[in-house]
Amino acid sequence: MSAIKKFGTFGGVFTPTLLTILGVIMYLRLGWVIGNAGLLGAWLIIIISFLITTCTALSMSSITTNIRIGSGGAYAIVSQSLGLEIGGSLGIPRYISQGLAVTMYIFGFREGWLFIFPHHNPFLIDVIVFVVLFGIAYKSANLAIRTQYIIMAIIVASLVSIVLAAFYGSMVYTTIDVTRWGSFTGSEGMGTDFWLVFAVFFPASTGIMAGANMSGELENPRKSILIGTMWAVAVSFAIYMILAFWIARSASETELLNNYNIMIDKSYFGPAIVAGVLGATFSSALASIIGSSRILQAMGDHKVIPKGDWLALRNKSGEPRNAMAVTGIMVFATMLMRDLNAIAPLVTMFFLITYTMINLVLIIEHNLGLISFRPTFKIHKTIPWIGLITSIAAMFIINPLLSLISILVVVAVYSILTKRDLNTPFEDVRSGLFVSFAEWAAKHASLFPDRQERAWKPKLLVPVTNPETVRGDFFFLEKIAGPKGSVKLMGIGNKEKSKELSANLLTLSQAFQKKGVFASWTVLKTDEFVQGIGLGIQALEGEFFKPNILFVNLYNSNESRTDLKTIIREAIQSNLGILIFAPHSKAGFGQTQTINVWIRDRSPSWKISWDVGNLDLSILLAYKLKVNWNAQIRLITVIEKEEEFEHAEQFMNSLMDLARLPKTETIVLTGNFLQNIANAPLADLNIFGTLEEPDFDFIDKMVKQTSSSCVFVRDSGFENVMA
Repeated sequence: MSAIKKFGTFGGVFTPTLLTILGVIMYLRLGWVIGNAGLLGAWLIIIISFLITTCTALSMSSITTNIRIGSGGAYAIVSQSLGLEIGGSLGIPRYISQGLAVTMYIFGFREGWLFIFPHHNPFLIDVIVFVVLFGIAYKSANLAIRTQYIIMAIIVASLVSIVLAAFYGSMVYTTIDVTRWGSFTGSEGMGTDFWLVFAVFFPASTGIMAGANMSGELENPRKSILIGTMWAVAVSFAIYMILAFWIARSASETELLNNYNIMIDKSYFGPAIVAGVLGATFSSALASIIGSSRILQAMGDHKVIPKGDWLALRNKSGEPRNAMAVTGIMVFATMLMRDLNAIAPLVTMFFLITYTMINLVLIIEHNLGLISFRPTFKIHKTIPWIGLITSIAAMFIINPLLSLISILVVVAVYSILTKRDLNTPFEDVRSGLFVSFAEWAAKHASLFPDRQERAWKPKLLVPVTNPETVRGDFFFLEKIAGPKGSVKLMGIGNKEKSKELSANLLTLSQAFQKKGVFASWTVLKTDEFVQGIGLGIQALEGEFFKPNILFVNLYNSNESRTDLKTIIREAIQSNLGILIFAPHSKAGFGQTQTINVWIRDRSPSWKISWDVGNLDLSILLAYKLKVNWNAQIRLITVIEKEEEFEHAEQFMNSLMDLARLPKTETIVLTGNFLQNIANAPLADLNIFGTLEEPDFDFIDKMVKQTSSSCVFVRDSGFENVMA
């Protein structure tokens, strides 16, 4: 097996980055920019453009010195920081846009070629250039890098031709004669403005990712991306500023506006400039096709896209041939479109979205304050903010509509990837982000009153000695807690059983998570069930997100009813709501269509107030099940005196209205409570209130008489059905 070729800073980063920045815009549009904006205006445009890319390059360099970056460049940076879903939502559009960029560079090469040979067939030129490009890239990145060395020599020669022209009289205007601030005449005198001219020039400065795209093939990516990118940016910035000065002193405003080939005409040796144009477009296309195939290979390696295993394959020398083949097909297909002017700005948009996300990643890392963020190259906190704000501003300055479209594309891809359940092979900062946000929220929430009735949601505490009992209650617990509540499994077992119990509770917790219910677990190593639960409840009182309901299955519990009473008393003292579940051995939950909520006789006072007694948790539980089961709630009360009927009915209707219970049936029965149980309409679940000291005989009787599963509820005092 041949060794995989690794590249250094000069060949792997500096060369492709510099050649991509020194592109066709430098040769064919810089004169037009100066003709419109004047020398000072052009310098300002160059400075703003490079300010955006320099801040992003600094942010990217800082991040890469803090992670072990893999293949994919910016895709790898974002994925390792914010997860595969966000990385993929940027990587997929960026890959496609890089493919479109290859096609545009091929078209640019064709225009330069037709300048020399105007009678050649345009499509044939495109095909030949594509075949040569693809052949070099498919053969190896090493061959591509060596080809770029030749192109760099050609571009240097073209710049030498400009320098010689300056010495031999091309600078015919003095500094005083040069237009310092242009009139923004526009093409054919139709007028333009500063930001439109900026939009034309800005893509020239967006090549800073060309070297980073080679991250998987660099000997030392931490060092090379930093040094190679920053040197390429610095050198190209100096070249653009000096070229702008030369062009401004070498041609009149009219010439600059109407002659895109002004650099060819004013140089010492025109063919050297033509060769530079061809070399610049060819090298940019070569860097883009190599970089895009590496992005595709990296996404395949992480299973972000279909056929990931096949796309991730490399040959013996480390070349991603399959990804390269797919990229070649995409590029050739876009070549057949012949005109990319309508979608060409999307390429710039996706570059800018990538810049935005890279700066955002560094801002997040800075503000989380995690000890894991220890970049060896540190920059001031204001730099990524400048990069973020200017990148977003540039998007909407260049094209507001396409900016929105490109953002929607990224969001759409993200929404698709979030449903794919991607397996991230590395740790990202999302956990730190959520933990920091939770800590911030907890600190601020602690300043509010304790009750927080509007923010109430079911957070169940489930004591477990035998995991089989929880499996039997799983469906019911999920429907009570889901989707925004939570389940805390508290295992009680001796040292011998604790390991097996831990494994079982972990499995159950993961099962709840798959159903969209947040679940956590712990095991208390003790032989004393009652004491263990008591200590556990006391310990949980110190938690911010502590449970608010104790759930007990009366018939699946291995403990005595005396012990259960002790546990319930402990829970009540700790302000926990009580939920005693008494399942019917045969009926189960029936058809999960109807829920009866029983309300005690409140005679002689049926006045309704903010505190409705031990009813809040019963109705909230019923409503939760109504939503998750798509069931019907029925409120029932039994009164002994018929003269209380109207008051009871009015109370029920007011309660239904204030509790916002839509389509709820209310029933008022008269006579003996126990006798009316049998006369009440059947339900799949019956909910009753219970006293602080539950009557287990009464519970048994209710299950039998209703022929259904029953729940016996006691409020904690922190619920309010009218909140």
